[in-house]
Amino acid sequence: MADAHAPGHDYHLVNPSPWPALAAIGGLVLPVGLVWWMHDGPPWIMIIGLLIVAYTMFVWWRDVIHEAVVEGDHTPVVQLGLRYGMVLFIASEVMFFVAWFWAYFNAALFPTEQMGSVWPPDGIETFDPWHLPLLNTLILLTSSTTVTWAHHAVREGNQKGAVQGLTVTVLLGLLFTCVQAYEYAVAPFAFTGGIYGSTFFMATGFHGAHVIIGTLFLIVCLFRAAKGHFKPDHHFGLEAAAWYWHFVDVVWIFLFCCIYIWGAGTIAGH
Repeated sequence: MADAHAPGHDYHLVNPSPWPALAAIGGLVLPVGLVWWMHDGPPWIMIIGLLIVAYTMFVWWRDVIHEAVVEGDHTPVVQLGLRYGMVLFIASEVMFFVAWFWAYFNAALFPTEQMGSVWPPDGIETFDPWHLPLLNTLILLTSSTTVTWAHHAVREGNQKGAVQGLTVTVLLGLLFTCVQAYEYAVAPFAFTGGIYGSTFFMATGFHGAHVIIGTLFLIVCLFRAAKGHFKPDHHFGLEAAAWYWHFVDVVWIFLFCCIYIWGAGTIAGH
């Protein structure tokens, strides 16, 4: 006998959930606490916001995975809607980074008298793009190929290959973050040292935050792949993670070319 409660359509009506409201609260508390901390305030508000966001990510991910794997609500029509949603999300992220590039180029192409009418401002020693920045570029480009390897393995029904590809990608993502942290530790300029440091750290720092989020995304996919959640015709979670990771890679290429290479060439020229 057919399930009397089964829907007679291919769409998934999401059950009432408190997580969107909790995510909104965390999304407000975190940046407010971060800005306050940057202006010599206490760090605990930022930490509370970060914990709220992290908890929301965990429980919301858990519910979506349950809907997909246990309840089987992610029909082909629902998966199509999820893909459109992911595309729109990445488009919004593109505009987010456009703002940081705009700030950088506005200062670089039209330096004010307060900056000495030159860019980078006098006294700023930029990074050599062919050392740590190049290393991180190679790391991210390699990780882009390994996540593609994992994606193709899932499409071919090769669970072992998917786990191996995701494992390597996660390790490369963690390595990128470590190199970036070391670069920040030895940076010859500070975030509060003027417009150059502010634009540099905001652009590369937010990219680093996206790398961390993408790595967490891939870690979840790694555990799911190990449990056999992904099927050749049903693996949107991994597909979304791969799209996000490729987006992070592309943003880094622009950062590397515009901020590291172009910036170093500018200071060498003047």
